[in-house]
Amino acid sequence: MASIRELHEHLVKKERSAVEITQEALDRIQALEPKLHSFLHITAQKALEQARAVDAKIAAGEEIGLLAGIPIGVKDNMCTKGIPTTCASRMLENFVPPYESSVTQKLLDAGAVVVGKTNLDEFAMGSSTESSAYQVTANPWDLSRVPGGSSGGSAAAVAAEECVVALGSDTGGSIRQPASFCGVVGLKPTYGLVSRYGLVAYASSLDQIGPFGRSVEDTAILLKAIAGYDPQDSTSLKVEIPDYIASLKPDLKARGKLRIGVIKETFGEGLDSVVEQAVTKAIEQLQGLGAEIHVISCPNFRYGVPSYYIIAPSEASANLARYDGVKYGWRAPEGDNLLSMYMRTRASGFGAEVKRRIMIGTYALSAGYYDAYYIKAQKVRTLIKQDFDNAFKNVDVLVSPTAPTTAFKAGEKTADPISMYLNDLMTIPVNLAGLPGISVPCGFDEQGLPIGLQLIGKVLREDQLLQVAYAYEQSTSWHLNQPKIS
Repeated sequence: MASIRELHEHLVKKERSAVEITQEALDRIQALEPKLHSFLHITAQKALEQARAVDAKIAAGEEIGLLAGIPIGVKDNMCTKGIPTTCASRMLENFVPPYESSVTQKLLDAGAVVVGKTNLDEFAMGSSTESSAYQVTANPWDLSRVPGGSSGGSAAAVAAEECVVALGSDTGGSIRQPASFCGVVGLKPTYGLVSRYGLVAYASSLDQIGPFGRSVEDTAILLKAIAGYDPQDSTSLKVEIPDYIASLKPDLKARGKLRIGVIKETFGEGLDSVVEQAVTKAIEQLQGLGAEIHVISCPNFRYGVPSYYIIAPSEASANLARYDGVKYGWRAPEGDNLLSMYMRTRASGFGAEVKRRIMIGTYALSAGYYDAYYIKAQKVRTLIKQDFDNAFKNVDVLVSPTAPTTAFKAGEKTADPISMYLNDLMTIPVNLAGLPGISVPCGFDEQGLPIGLQLIGKVLREDQLLQVAYAYEQSTSWHLNQPKIS
């Protein structure tokens, strides 16, 4: 499937219709889904209606935007009016929202064609998309391996060309890690840049919606469409949105001297040697493009995982308390009393990983442990942010591996939660500090599995982050490789 810009040119020149492009995506979904399982809901009828509306505008001589007629996937934790939003949980298996999330409304206003809702780890809690209550998504590069998580369905769908771009959400790396595993581009924006209205909450101070694409340009186009202030979201930032597309220059010297900091704590023990080699070569490539390379220390970086797994479950414990079988959602059969119904609903409606995190969070927030765990984790969060602040006094962009390994086998880590949690070692600190981060393909291991390079930017400097990512991408050919399923 072509890029957004190429498809836009086809539409404007009337070489292809939006219906033809949409049907091609739907046909590919139908052919690949029995093996891939990227989508929980396929909205073929609505997608074709949206495509026909775009074709009607073109026929009437109206101008269309870049996203008009473009097939898009949406992670199934974003509310879509009249379309099921399950969060891959039995608890919400019958939930059909009566309203659109802000991001999906923006896509519809732009004329985008939503082809379906993508699979995820239940309530976005996981790093492999194996905790979904409905199906396990496969990695398009090797069907025996996971696509990463929790936005694994979106990453796999883009990699396999079931859609051109997709939306995911990132709480501790849930866009960047699956982007790395699936060999696509994934961007987690600055906290507050993209509205969370209509995003089913996991950890409210960390969650952020962001785009997936097969190229940096496609990712930038989707980000521009969804970014911006939203009065319906109290954490939304009222800032001017730059032209992310115009900032894409292949020359790193275009805006003067660029200083890139290599976070030394992200290298060494626990990092796969093949990943380290690929990322090191990518850093050398950036240096060859004109960037100054500096080794930077973020001494509290290693405390990101333990602090995250106190803060995020604590917020999850509060956010998921509403799922009690009364207000909405699934309800266990009537019992002897209200309390027993509550207990059976939550015991049966939530999966093992969700229950584990609720219990951790409830414990951390309980009397006698709040100061020892939750408050201490928040203090560590502040130290991590201070490390980033100090680093950015000397450099413009930070770099690290996106994930310590390439995609692992399905089932390999399901019995070992700690090992699973460590997959987000490189990405979690970015969420704790509210910074933007992007993963771009930078190589392959000996099994032909993709490796991701993570670039981290200053607050609201997505334009600079995208420019660096674009310059690197255009100087390599990693993003042009196709997965085995193709």
